[in-house]
Amino acid sequence: MTNANPGPGSGSRQTDRWLEPGQTNALVIYILYLASLVVGVTGIIGIVLAYINRGKAGGYVESHYTFLIRTFWIGLLYALISVVLMMLAIGFLLMFAVAVWFIVRCILGLQALQRREPIRDPQSWLLGQ
Repeated sequence: MTNANPGPGSGSRQTDRWLEPGQTNALVIYILYLASLVVGVTGIIGIVLAYINRGKAGGYVESHYTFLIRTFWIGLLYALISVVLMMLAIGFLLMFAVAVWFIVRCILGLQALQRREPIRDPQSWLLGQ
C-alpha cells in the first residue's frame, strides 16, 4: 500500500516553486511590491525574498533581483524625502511622483521578466531602461 501523503521531508511540493530562485520567484516579488502600495508589509516580504535568492538564479533573472532590491531601497529613500518635504507641501506631490515611479518601475520589470529579458540597467535610479 502506498502512502498518498508522504509527509514532511519527502521532497518539495509543487506549490513551493514560487520560493525557489528563478522567474516565478521574481514575479512573486514584483507582485508583492505592487501590493505593498495597499498593504505595506508585503514589500518587506518581497525584499527578504529578493535578498535570499539573489546570486542563486543566474541568467537574466539575476538582473531582476538587483533591480528589485534597488527598487525597494531607492523607493524607501524617495518616500522618506517626500515625508520630510511634506512640511513644505511639495512633499505631497513628490509622494505621488514616487508612487508613480514605483509602479512604472515594477511594471517595466514585469514586462521584461515575461519576455525573459534582463533589466538593461539594474543599477539605475530611474527606470532601468
